[in-house]
Amino acid sequence: MLELLDSYGVQSYERERERVQLDILKLSAGSEEKVREYVAAAKRDYRDVLFWAEYPEESRLDTPEKRQRVRTMFEKFLPGAGRQPRRGRQCAATRERI
Repeated sequence: MLELLDSYGVQSYERERERVQLDILKLSAGSEEKVREYVAAAKRDYRDVLFWAEYPEESRLDTPEKRQRVRTMFEKFLPGAGRQPRRGRQCAATRERI
């Protein structure tokens, strides 16, 4: 497992080696397969691993609280964005008829 972990941070663009490796260990919870997955993710973009490990609540994909915060943000910056669309129109996000 250490050999897998040490494969991150070899290239000059693979930044914050120790921090990322510690976060990979934290996220993997001892699973060698998870270490492999997180090392691969870190090689693509190490910031993802840092985000997942250091901000676990924020990194959850979909929670009611997160959806409400997004709605509030849209409403703040785009007034009217939270309104229900009129019937017979197409939803911009999903392209479904509503």
